[in-house]
Amino acid sequence: MTESPITKHCFDLEKRTLEFAKNVIKLCKKLPKNVINNELIGQLIDASGSIGANYREANDALSKKDFKHRIKITRKEAKETHYWLELLIEANPEFKDEINLLFKEALELKKIFSSIADKSS
Repeated sequence: MTESPITKHCFDLEKRTLEFAKNVIKLCKKLPKNVINNELIGQLIDASGSIGANYREANDALSKKDFKHRIKITRKEAKETHYWLELLIEANPEFKDEINLLFKEALELKKIFSSIADKSS
């Protein structure tokens, strides 16, 4: 079974979230520039980059409460990224296979951060 280049089951979440955001940028550079894509791309890049940024902030949290709050924000950004990717597929069906790889990774990240949030109670 071959693994996706995006999800090499990286257990270093700081590295994994950074690679995810980089892969989102790489995809967005390939998409046609138009009014719809420009808006979707901006939202997607913001949300996908926020996953890793918020996770890094969680790792430097000042308290357990602060950590849990930041992890919940990280999960929220993963959910938002998933949403924008879904709209991007609608706007660019010819890129569906490539977007789906990122779509699956966003879902997996959301599940990981949900689990971390649940366990940090």
